[in-house]
Amino acid sequence: MKTIVVASKNPVKIGAVQAAFQRMYRNEQFEMQGVSAASGVSDQPMSEEETYRGADQRARNAALDVPAADYWVGIEGGIEDTDHGMVAFAWVVILSAVGAGKGRTGSFVLPEPVAELVRQGRELGAANDLVFGRENSKQQEGAIGLLTDNVMDRTELYEHAVVLALAPIKSRHLYQRDVAEA
Repeated sequence: MKTIVVASKNPVKIGAVQAAFQRMYRNEQFEMQGVSAASGVSDQPMSEEETYRGADQRARNAALDVPAADYWVGIEGGIEDTDHGMVAFAWVVILSAVGAGKGRTGSFVLPEPVAELVRQGRELGAANDLVFGRENSKQQEGAIGLLTDNVMDRTELYEHAVVLALAPIKSRHLYQRDVAEA
């Protein structure tokens, strides 16, 4: 049985990783382990680059904390103010002995009341809780679930990005140069 270390104890992130690995490797069993791993970025990443860096550093720190695992997964949610409004998204970085992969979720525009609270310094989860009258939504449906009435929740949003990040690992023969650099 292979061990996957998720660089978070958030059940949403662990659930997304487990679902994605099961979809990609249907005949394998995995042991999941969540660990608190530092991102090295602000609590609310405010750009594409900062968000990616957070996911990468989480995966690397998880590998340092639990070196005996087979996979280390960092997920970092972030936002960025654009000409189209404030958008939310996440980056996923997966490290393994056979290579690395990275994937990104789709983006969605946040409603202005939420965006304004984030601009004032609140994390997205706290802003959502205030606007939607919820508690700890980031460990449940997240902004996307609140905005879509759970047609898509945070777990599903992250799951797709984990699958995308697994593509270079599963199809590593096509990414040989990337594997040598990992």
